[in-house]
Amino acid sequence: MEDARVSYDKAVEELRLREYPMLRDTTYLDHAGTTLYAKSLIERFSNDMITNLYGNPHSASNASQLTTRRIEDVRLRLLSLFKADPADFDVVFVANATAGIKLVMEALRDQEEGYWYGYHRDAHTSVIGVREAATRHRCFTTDAEVDQWVEEVEGKLGDRLGLFAYPAQSNMNGRRLPLDWVRRIRMRKQGSVYTLLDAAALVSTSPLDLSDASCAPDFTVLSLYKVFGFPDLGALIIRKAAGSVFDKRRYFGGGTVEMVCMKEQWHAKKAALHERLEDGTLPIHSIMALDAAMSVHQELYRSLDEISRHTSFLALKLYDDLKSLKHANGTSVCRIYNDKAAMYGDSATQGPVVAFNLRNPCGGWVSNAEVEKLAAVRNFQLRTGGLCNPGGVASSLDLAPWEMKENFSAGQRCGNDNDIIRAKPTGMIRVSLGAMSTLKDVTSFADFICEFFVEDTPPPLTPPVVSLGTEPPTHSRLHVQSLAVYPIKSCGAFSVPPGVAWEVRREGLAWDREWCLVHQGTGVALSQKRYSKMALIRPSIDLEEGVLRVQLTGILRDTTFANEISVPLSADPRLFTEESMYKDTSAQVCGDQIQAKTYRSSRISDFFSQALGVACHLARFPAVGNGSGPLACARHSKPHLQKKDMSSRTRIPGAFPETIPAMPGTTVSKPILLSNESPILTISRSSLNRLNELIKAEGGKAAQAEVFRANIVVAENPHYPPGAEQPYAEDDWRYLQIGQQYFELLGPCRRCQMICVDQQTAERNQEPFVTLSKTRRFDGRVHFGEHTSLLARDDLQSPSAQNPTIMVGDNVRTYFDEEIHDDDTLRALVS
Repeated sequence: MEDARVSYDKAVEELRLREYPMLRDTTYLDHAGTTLYAKSLIERFSNDMITNLYGNPHSASNASQLTTRRIEDVRLRLLSLFKADPADFDVVFVANATAGIKLVMEALRDQEEGYWYGYHRDAHTSVIGVREAATRHRCFTTDAEVDQWVEEVEGKLGDRLGLFAYPAQSNMNGRRLPLDWVRRIRMRKQGSVYTLLDAAALVSTSPLDLSDASCAPDFTVLSLYKVFGFPDLGALIIRKAAGSVFDKRRYFGGGTVEMVCMKEQWHAKKAALHERLEDGTLPIHSIMALDAAMSVHQELYRSLDEISRHTSFLALKLYDDLKSLKHANGTSVCRIYNDKAAMYGDSATQGPVVAFNLRNPCGGWVSNAEVEKLAAVRNFQLRTGGLCNPGGVASSLDLAPWEMKENFSAGQRCGNDNDIIRAKPTGMIRVSLGAMSTLKDVTSFADFICEFFVEDTPPPLTPPVVSLGTEPPTHSRLHVQSLAVYPIKSCGAFSVPPGVAWEVRREGLAWDREWCLVHQGTGVALSQKRYSKMALIRPSIDLEEGVLRVQLTGILRDTTFANEISVPLSADPRLFTEESMYKDTSAQVCGDQIQAKTYRSSRISDFFSQALGVACHLARFPAVGNGSGPLACARHSKPHLQKKDMSSRTRIPGAFPETIPAMPGTTVSKPILLSNESPILTISRSSLNRLNELIKAEGGKAAQAEVFRANIVVAENPHYPPGAEQPYAEDDWRYLQIGQQYFELLGPCRRCQMICVDQQTAERNQEPFVTLSKTRRFDGRVHFGEHTSLLARDDLQSPSAQNPTIMVGDNVRTYFDEEIHDDDTLRALVS
């Protein structure tokens, strides 16, 4: 094994001596090597489509016969890639690897006695799902359990067939499982148990030898897009000796039968396996694209053996780089989940995948969601969460079934921010390397982790003492510089004009985040994180006409039949126009399932769909009262919101700031409409100025307040002298008085890469997120701004309590925690 760990300089020289085409062509290295490969593939496929006419193969026309010949040629070529003799194997084209697995499951499910099913712990979710149709099933949690079961005397399955499935390579950590299990099962189980090999992850970077049919799996599933990048196609390779499993398959589709009687339940199946199993018209153009992909792939990379050596070297380099990262106090930065039976540098046991989590200097876990946000800004393509490998993740993270169920009930979902529960991560980070990966990709990623997550200053030995001070409330030091509402979630802001008293409700400023755009297919609310052009959709509130006006700006102008539309502000638009009538629908906002009201008008849907280039509807969350009546909304601020003492501490990325206890009897759970986490967001102009000073010092472009999507911007009054600003003083504020209204600060706002979208042009930048991540990261998360909510009054006699309002220019007074001793003090304050 020591021979595999050659020096990096020598390994790079060997790569050069092998003269990979990818290393000779500088164009290839552009953007992780995708440019040359994609261009060559698409050009070859396009030329094929222009030159030839292909038709439905279920015909005798010239175009159809050409299609038939080409498809059979591609079948043979795919088999030859894995050294599979067409006399022993057949290929069935399917949508993806999952569809191939499902095809096998359906055949076994149709057996009269059902089937027994065994699967390995490291199986992909799609492999695990086969158990739901099995009569009996068993999960093998270790390799030793599989070895013991293989050697057992044949159990009493009766007439029931068995199927054992496992991955050739774990899609979680890249560990490669023993391929010899197939041979041993066939020898010991004497044909009563079939084998299914999930080779999707393996063959993306490594060869698979099926030359010996007696040792080959009965069923092998592939995701061809994982090998070639294009087309989106899968394959099921069937050992013909196991083809009888499909004899009792009940369903048949067009093209799979020779004759069908209508008045009698009789049909004659076609002879060849693939003819019987490929229901309906094949994806003929995708199969032609596969032919082009195999050609380009071979020309650029020569063989999967070459790719295997290349990626194995890169994976070893990445593993060593990440493993060597240490904080200043000597603690490891990365917890890498590599199996004891696998070793990086040995392609027989380990694939080019590194799965890990990050720790801060205190030993706490760094949120994977925060890592993913920064990676997106720096253009690293990685995956976080459960990775569609529940068994591998659960065993690596030591999560018992009861813990996983409890985490789910607590709101944890794969990919959301709730990824650390009870001091345990609920998922992990996965970095996968492929033929297009380069040494620069590996070193750049290691540098990225070092830049943002390695702390070079030792943490304090003891938690610092929180000191809030006893400064009395300020008198007119601050004022409201601007107010903004965002009527349509993730679209542009509407600035409240000076002198206009704007209503404040318990769920936020009036009309703020009351509408959203939802995908017509999935029902998920659209966001600027994915559709940055939403910034160019500018809603405005016209209280005189009682309508919400929506205009398109910038590059979105003239993209639709009209540059402006309007909908009534009324909760019941039928009072104004039937075009705006609602229909109740289910939508998903920030992971919450809500009952929204979608506009039925095709004109409204077409306006937004054409502007963004995605099929979507305008939807509205049920309107609520003015803060005194019953709430109709079913969403609340996130439970993680809490005030943290950050200003008085040394800023250590990943540190744990103390929580300031909430007032007795109070709660941070507040009603919200479609905002992400809280009713109102407040930022400080002084803090923004300090941030921009740091950005400009590094040659970056200053950030505008609009990118933070704040409702209230607080600034020093003009009569205060220059230099009197107090950046990040809001970290210590607990309550604000704005005009005659009082507000509670719930906690800091966790920022994501959406703040990098320029609200005037919709262009994406790295700032201000990169600078914030270096200066304002606490507890592993980047913070800027304060979540805020209106403090409701007990006495509703006064006009200001019945109709709470604030306006631009209102004086702002701040209160600290020590000034509010108990509920009576707070009640006296707001009264």
